[in-house]
Amino acid sequence: MRTERVTISLPADLLAAAREAVAHGAAPSLSAFIADALAARSLRERSLATLATLYGGPPPRDQLEEARRSLRLLPPATV
Repeated sequence: MRTERVTISLPADLLAAAREAVAHGAAPSLSAFIADALAARSLRERSLATLATLYGGPPPRDQLEEARRSLRLLPPATV
């Protein structure tokens, strides 16, 4: 896969957490950690778009929360 070098700005606490995760083996590098996070966010957005298509709009919040609980998923990140 082709990669490109970019410069980004992150809140210090998020950068520290990402570096700590890399130090503990969660990813081979900071770039890989951030790429994984972006891929997860992209998958979430595509999944929600698919659900919106099936429901004819955003799925009801209570049903999303129930699905998260039953699948033991973390609540969505707020950015």
